[in-house]
Amino acid sequence: MEKNNSASRMERRKQNKKPPKRFRKFLTYTAVTFLVLFLVIVVGGGITVFSMIKNAPELNAQNLKYASSSTVYDMNSKKVISINGKEKRDYASIKDIPPRVRNAFIATEDVRFYKHSGIDPKRVAGAIMSNITHGFGSEGASTITQQVIKNSFLSPEKTVTRKIQEAYLALKLEREYSKDQILEFYLNKIYFGHGAYGVKTAAKVYFDKSLDQLTTSEIALLAGLPQRPNGYDPVKRPDLAKDRRNVVLSLMEKNGYISEQEKEKAQSVPIEKMVVKQKEETGPRYEAFLQQVIDDAEKEGISEKDLFEGGLKIYTTLDPDAQSQAEKILSTDDYVVYPDKQFQAGVVLLDTKTGEIRAIGGNRLSEKEQVSRGFNYATDTQRQPGSTIKPVLDYGPAIEYLKWSTNTPIKDEPLEINGKQVQNWDKSYHGTLTMREALVQSYNIPAIKAYQAVGEDNAKKFANNLGLGLDKIYPSYAIGGFETGVSPLKMAGAFSAFGNQGVYNQPTTLRKIEYPNGKVREIKHKPKKAMSDYTAYMVTDMLKSVVSRGTGRMAQIPGLDVAGKTGTTNLPQGVYGNGSSDSWFVGYTTRYTAAVWTGYDKTGSNMYVRKDDQVIAKLIFKQLMSHASQGKMTADFEKPGSVVARGSELYVQGTSVPALAQPKYAKSDEDTSKSDQTEEAKKEEDATKEKDKKEEEKKTDQEKPKDDGTTTTTPDTPATPPKDDQGGSDQGGNGDNGQGASNQDGGNNQDDGTNQDGGTDQGGDNGQDGGQQDKPDTPVTPPKDDNKPDKPAKPEKPTEPTTPPKKDTIQSNSVSSNRSKAQSDTSN
Repeated sequence: MEKNNSASRMERRKQNKKPPKRFRKFLTYTAVTFLVLFLVIVVGGGITVFSMIKNAPELNAQNLKYASSSTVYDMNSKKVISINGKEKRDYASIKDIPPRVRNAFIATEDVRFYKHSGIDPKRVAGAIMSNITHGFGSEGASTITQQVIKNSFLSPEKTVTRKIQEAYLALKLEREYSKDQILEFYLNKIYFGHGAYGVKTAAKVYFDKSLDQLTTSEIALLAGLPQRPNGYDPVKRPDLAKDRRNVVLSLMEKNGYISEQEKEKAQSVPIEKMVVKQKEETGPRYEAFLQQVIDDAEKEGISEKDLFEGGLKIYTTLDPDAQSQAEKILSTDDYVVYPDKQFQAGVVLLDTKTGEIRAIGGNRLSEKEQVSRGFNYATDTQRQPGSTIKPVLDYGPAIEYLKWSTNTPIKDEPLEINGKQVQNWDKSYHGTLTMREALVQSYNIPAIKAYQAVGEDNAKKFANNLGLGLDKIYPSYAIGGFETGVSPLKMAGAFSAFGNQGVYNQPTTLRKIEYPNGKVREIKHKPKKAMSDYTAYMVTDMLKSVVSRGTGRMAQIPGLDVAGKTGTTNLPQGVYGNGSSDSWFVGYTTRYTAAVWTGYDKTGSNMYVRKDDQVIAKLIFKQLMSHASQGKMTADFEKPGSVVARGSELYVQGTSVPALAQPKYAKSDEDTSKSDQTEEAKKEEDATKEKDKKEEEKKTDQEKPKDDGTTTTTPDTPATPPKDDQGGSDQGGNGDNGQGASNQDGGNNQDDGTNQDGGTDQGGDNGQDGGQQDKPDTPVTPPKDDNKPDKPAKPEKPTEPTTPPKKDTIQSNSVSSNRSKAQSDTSN
C-alpha cells in the first residue's frame, strides 16, 4: 500500500514537473508566432506575415551599438544640424554596469526581460485588449529587445507593418545575441537629456559619479528619464523628476530588487541635493527654431525618445538667412537700439500663404550665449496681446457675422461694465466715428461695443478658427485683457489668415520626415476657411490704415503693402511710469507675416517698456520683414469681388449704408436719457472747473528768459509717479469678471514724431528712422457728434503725485494673471 502511494506521488510529480527549459522556450516562441499571425489576420485584412517581413531591414552590428540622433534639413533640403547639437557618448560594457543599475531599468521597462524570447506574450495580450477598447496604438507592448530594434532600424510610427517587422527582428535578435549583449546595446543607446547618450554618460552628467558610485535614489532617477528626458529633467523640472523617480523605486520594490525600507529611504532624498550643478550647455545653432521643431514633431506623434535616438531626417521650413537675421536683430544693437540687457523680445516670421515658419527669434542672447532648451519668448511666453486682438475678437467678427462696413459708425461715449468705467488711451470720448477710424486710433470703447454687438459666442468662434484656442472670454478680452495671454507664434498664425483671403494654416516647422528604413512621411495640415474673403480684405484694408497713418507708422516699409496692428498693456498695480508692461506689433504682407513681442520677464519699477521704447517692436518687424522680402516679388493685397468700394470705405457686396452700431446689451431708453442728462451736467461742471483752473494758472505761471532775451512759460514739473500720457493700456481688466480696460497705443501718442521717430534714439544711418514715414498724413477727422463738444476736454492732472488710478476705473493692473509664463516657470 505504501509502495503504491509512493508510486502515485512520483507519477503526480512527473505530471506536475515543468517541461525542460529548451522545450519551454520552443512553446513560447510558437505561442508568439501564432499570436503574431493572429494579429496579422485580424488587423491586416488578409496581409500575410511574409509580405510584411519581406522588406524588413537586416541586422547591423554598428546600428545596434550606437544611437543615432536625428538630423535637421532646411527649406531647401540642405543639412543644417543635429537635433541635439553637441552629443556626449561614453560606451560601457555590460560587465561595467552594476547589477543594481541593470535591475532598475529592467523593473521599469521590461520586468520579464530574462524570461521572454524577444516578445512578451503577457504584454502583447494586454496591448491587444487596450487597442481593441481604445483604438490601435493606444498602448504598446515593446520589450527592451523590441526597443533596441525600433531605435536601430525602424520608424517610430504605430502601424501594423512596423509592429510585425519589429516582432520578427526582435525574435531574430534574440537568436543571434545574448540577453546581456542586448541589454548592453539598450543601456548605451538611450538618451537621458542634456546631450547624454548611455547610462555611463548620464551618471557623469547628472551626478558626476561613476556607475558603481551611484545610490539607489540616483539609479532610480536615471531609470525614469529615458521615457521623457526633457519632461522629467531633474534640473528644470525637479517636481516631475521626483514623481517619476518614486514610481521607479516602487517598481523596484514590487519586483523584489529593493526592500520597502530601501525604497522609503531613497524616496526621501530631495532631487535638488542629488543633482550636481549643471554647466550651461551652449545651445545648437538656430536653437529657438529647433525647439519648435521638437514641439511640432511631438504633436505629430514622434516622441522625444524617437527624435534623439531614432536617426530621423527631419525636413523643415527653416529659411537660414531669415533665421540668422532674426538672431542678429535681437542679439545686437546694429539694427535696433535696446535700453538694457534685461529687455527681451520674441519674433516669429512665417509664410502668409502656407503657415510655414521661416524664422524664430526666441530671445536676445547671442549664439554663444544661447542655452540649450532655454526659454523662448516667441513660442513659450504667454503675454496679454493688448490692442493687437481687436481685429480678431471685435472688428473681424463684426464684418464676418454682421457684415459691417469699414464706414459703420460707432459712438465713443461713456461705457460701464460691471460697475467699472471703460477708458480710452487718452481718457477722452470722441463721439461718433467710423469703425476704420476707431481701429486706426485704437480706441477701446468702440472695440468693446463691436464685441458686444457680435456676441461672445461668435467672437470666440472667430478667434478659435484662427487657432487661438480660447475656452471662455469676457468683455475685457475685447481689448486684450486675457487671463493667461498668447504667444507671438499664435498671433502670427491668426493674422496670416487676414493676408491669405481668410484661409488659416496651422503654423509649422515641418515638411516631411524620413525614417532609417527609407520611408518618408509627408507633414501636411489641411487649410481651414476661417472667414469670408470680404472679412479678410476689409480687416486688411483697415490695418493698412493703421500702418499708413495710425499707431503703426514706424512699421512702414517702402515698396511693400503692409498691414498691421500695435498693442501695449497697462502697468501692474503699484508700478508707476510712462510706459507699459508689453509692447507688440503684428503685421503682414501677401508673402510674410511677423509677430513681435517686447518687454521684461517681470515688470517692476525700473523694468517696464518706456514710452520711447514702445517703438522697438515695430522696428524689429520692419528690419526682419525688409530683409526677408529683399529681392522677392511681393504682390499687393487684391480686393475680391465680394467687396464694394464707395469712396475710401469698403462694403460687403449687397449691403447698404450702415446705421449707427449698437451693442446687443444696450441700455433702456429711460436709462439712456438719464445717463445723457447726467453726462451733460457733468460736462458743464468740468468745463467750469477747467476754465477756473486755466485762469488760476495764468496768474501763477512763472516766466523764464530764453537765450534771445524773450521769455517762455515754464511748464509744470511732471508728477511723480509720472503721469501716463498714453492713458492706460490695451489690456483689459480682470478676465474672470468681465472688466474692461484702457488703451495705450492711441492715434498719435507713440509715433508722434517727437521721441520715437527714429531720428535720434533708434535710427540714424542704419535706416531705422523711417525717413518721412514719421510725418504721416493728418488722421481723418471723425464725424461730429451733436451731443459732444467739438474738441474733448483734456484730462485733468492728478492733484496728488503719488495717487494710484481710481478703483472705479477699469485698469489692467487688476489682472493678476498678466505676467508671462517665464516668471512662474522659466524652465519650460
